[in-house]
Amino acid sequence: MKNQSLSQKKPSRSDYKIGGLIMKEKILTTKKNGMGVLILYILLDIVSIPLMIFGAAKMDKEPVFVALFVICLLWLCIGWILLLGLKVLKPQEALVLTLFGKYVGTLKGDGFYWVNPFCTAVNPAASTKLRQSGDVSGERPSLMGIKSGEESVNIQFGVDKRISLKMMTLNNNKQKINDCLGNPIEIGIAVIWRVTDTAKAVFDVDNYKEYLSLQCDTALRNIVRLYPYDVAPNVDTTGDGVADEGSLRGSSEIVAQRIKEEIQSRVKNAGIEIVEARITYLAYAPEIAAAMLQRQQASAVVDARKLIVDGAVGMVEMALEQLSEKNVVELDDERKAAMVSNLLVVLCGNHDAQPVVNSGSLY
Repeated sequence: MKNQSLSQKKPSRSDYKIGGLIMKEKILTTKKNGMGVLILYILLDIVSIPLMIFGAAKMDKEPVFVALFVICLLWLCIGWILLLGLKVLKPQEALVLTLFGKYVGTLKGDGFYWVNPFCTAVNPAASTKLRQSGDVSGERPSLMGIKSGEESVNIQFGVDKRISLKMMTLNNNKQKINDCLGNPIEIGIAVIWRVTDTAKAVFDVDNYKEYLSLQCDTALRNIVRLYPYDVAPNVDTTGDGVADEGSLRGSSEIVAQRIKEEIQSRVKNAGIEIVEARITYLAYAPEIAAAMLQRQQASAVVDARKLIVDGAVGMVEMALEQLSEKNVVELDDERKAAMVSNLLVVLCGNHDAQPVVNSGSLY
C-alpha cells in the first residue's frame, strides 16, 4: 500500500521525467567541510612521508612495519583522489552532480564543499556562448582548433561546469518579420532571464541556452505578426474581434509583455524564468524604408495643411463677422468672395505675401 500511494503521488512543478521515472531537483545539504578535508589531506601527507621512511627502515624486523610502509605508500599514491571532491561555489552559483550517470543532487550557495570524489558536474551549456551577459564560464575555457580536411574540431580544456543563477541578458539578433499587413520590418529584443530549476535546465533540454535563444526567436515571430508597424484601421491585435489601435511602434510596452509571456510559456519546462523582455530595435526593412518614409512625410504634410486651413477659415470668418458688426465697410457677395480668397492666400501660403495696394477708389 505504501508503494502504491507513492506511485499515485502527483509530481510537483519542479519534477521532471527521465526514462519514465519521476525525479525532482534535490538540493544537497552537504556541510561546507571542504577546508577541513583539505587540511586533513595535507596533515596525512606530512605524516605519511616519515612513517613510510620509518617503515622501510624497519621492514626486515617486523611484519607490522611492512604493512605501515604499504599503507603510507598507497596513501601517497591514491590519496589525491580526495581532492577531486573539493568544490568551490560563489554566490548565485549551482553545481549539478551525478554519480556514475545517476543524478545525486545540486549544490547551491557560496562555500567550500567536499562531496564524493567520483561525482561529476553536468552542464551541457557550459561552453555555449550566446550574445548575452553573465556566462559563468567567462574566459576559462581554452579552445584549440584542429583542422581536419574542411572541418574544424574544437577541443575544450577545463570547462567550468557551474550554472549561474544570476539574472542574465540575452540580446537576440535582429530578425526580419512581416507584420500583420505584410510589411517587412526588422526587430530585435533583449530578454532578461535566470535559471530557477537546475535539474530541468540540465536534464530536460539538451542545451538550455540554445533552447532559450530558439524559443525567443519563435515567440517574437508569433507576436509581431499580430501587430501592424503603425496604427492601421480595421486591425484586431487582441483577438477579441474588435478593431483597436494597437501597433508595434505605439504599443511597445504591451507587445513586450506579450512577448515575455509567450517565451515563458515555452521555456518553463527548461527551468528558466523570464524576468523581462524589451524591444531594442524596430524599423522598416531597408527595401521599403524609403517608401514608408515618404508616406509618413506625406501624411505629416497633409495633417499640417489641414491644421493651417482650419485656422485660416476661422480667422476669415472672424474678420468678416467683426467688419459686419462694427459697420466698417459694406461688402457685397462678390467682394466678400474676393476678400476671402485673398485672406486664404495670405494665411495658407508657404511664403510671405506681397500684395498690390490699390490707393484709388474702393471699386
